[in-house]
Amino acid sequence: MTTDTPTHLPDGRPIPLMTGPERPMLDSWLDFHRATLELKCAGLDDAQLRLASAEPSELTLLGLVQHLAECERNWFQRVVGGVDVPPVFEDETGYGLDPGRGIDEALSVWRREIARGREVCGGLPLESVGRIGGGPMAGVEVSLRWVLVHMIEEYARHNGHADILRERIDGVIGA
Repeated sequence: MTTDTPTHLPDGRPIPLMTGPERPMLDSWLDFHRATLELKCAGLDDAQLRLASAEPSELTLLGLVQHLAECERNWFQRVVGGVDVPPVFEDETGYGLDPGRGIDEALSVWRREIARGREVCGGLPLESVGRIGGGPMAGVEVSLRWVLVHMIEEYARHNGHADILRERIDGVIGA
């Protein structure tokens, strides 16, 4: 007797693949974590999305969305694709908040960076090699596989931060 594995959780997030080839599995885990970040921001107003976790931290959900837009651009376009693109936001970490930019704009930018990264990396094998552009690891070669694993880790870590932020804002836990 076999049962069909559901493709989405009741909250709408895609369930990562449990079996199959490596690339689709890595992509599905990254998509799951992307959807988790978006879920953590759902239903909140601008003031709530700008609420910092706890002093002295200035970490906010809005800042996390912006930061991950910068990560998407950096790792998929600059590192893997070798594309010379400027930072997405004025603060290249993405954490700095602009009073005129709300969640709709930040999510739109973030989605655009995800789509562009998919375009750049879509046909590349996991063994494709890119080069880190700056910082202490400047010039080091990394595979697309490494970048995908790193981005899953990056989202997972920041989704943990988002869990804490969301619980502080309105008591919502889980996901």
